Parts: sequence; structure tokens; C-alpha cells
Amino acid sequence: MIALVSSELYRAVTIRSSRASIVVFGVLGMLFGVLNIDAWALLAGMGAFGIAVMIVAQHHQHRTAVLLYLARPRRALVLVSQVITSVIVATGFAAISGVTVVARDEASRYQAILTVVPIIAGFAAANAAIVRRPTWLFLGYAGWFVFVEGLIGRFEAPLPFSSFLGAGAGDHRSLLVAAAWTVLAGAAAVIAVRRDLASD
Repeated sequence: MIALVSSELYRAVTIRSSRASIVVFGVLGMLFGVLNIDAWALLAGMGAFGIAVMIVAQHHQHRTAVLLYLARPRRALVLVSQVITSVIVATGFAAISGVTVVARDEASRYQAILTVVPIIAGFAAANAAIVRRPTWLFLGYAGWFVFVEGLIGRFEAPLPFSSFLGAGAGDHRSLLVAAAWTVLAGAAAVIAVRRDLASD
């Protein structure tokens, strides 16, 4: 497990596009933290989601998933290592990008976001293992966020992104709902990771 996580962490920081994205969004997060804490919170959550999706989906996007699963046939273990890597990288990103929020004496908001970011990253990583295509996942969830959670649910229904927003504001009930969505997505990912890769 440690070797798998180390390998995934190494890959996450050595791919130029991943490294550049983390640095750019980290600097943007620091600027947002100075200007508007809500904007930083949104960027931290969206950044965590995007980072986690890319960590898992890049294996399918770059066609390295077949080689990975040949080297490591226990796919559920590979999935767990990718989720752990996603949580580590996303939480580190959120922690560093929020230093300006702490400097503004908003430690409680900073702590609330750092509590929900690992849950968001786990949810995103599990979904990326199910969908496998980052563009489809981003577009699908953008539509879901706007139409289902925004227009229909008015961000009050116990749906994934509504619960993430509530948990980021410090609501403990929303945090439990968000954790439940992540566990459900993880269970579906453990089943989906066994699918054949030939059609990808």
C-alpha cells in the first residue's frame, strides 16, 4: 500500500500539467483568501474535486491504466491508494492556499474547509474511477450542480454538492451527509473498478 501511494504521489507531482495546476490554483487561492473567504472556500472545494479527478482519471486518459493493473492486479487496492493520494494532495493544496485566510483570523472557516476537503477528494476520486473520463465527469456534474441541486433542490436537498457547501460552512449534519455520499461513491467505485478496460 505504501509503495502504491508513494508511486501515485510521485506521479502527481512530476507530471508537468498537474504540478502547474496545483501551483496556479494555490496562488489563486491565496489571493482569493485575501479578497473574499467565500471565494477561497469555493476554489478550495472545486480545486480538491478537480485534483482528485485528475489523479485517478489520468491513468485512463493517458492509457496507462492497463499497465498499472497488469503490474498491480488487485484493483481495489490500487483504487484505495489513488483515493488516499487524492486526499493527501487535495488537503495539502487547500491547507497551503488558505494561509491568507488564517492570517485574517478566520481559523474556524479554514478548519471547516479542511475538514470537508478530504471528503470531497474521496468522492471525486471514487467518481473518476467509475466514469473514467474527466471531461464527461466535469460536464455531467456541472449540469447536475446547476439544474438538479441549484434549480430543483435550491441547495437545500441532502445531495452531494449541497452537503459539501453546508459542511464547508460548518454544519455538522451536512458533513455527515457528505461523508455518506462519499462512502456510497466508494462502494460503487470498488465494483466499477473491475470493469474491462478494452473499450476505453
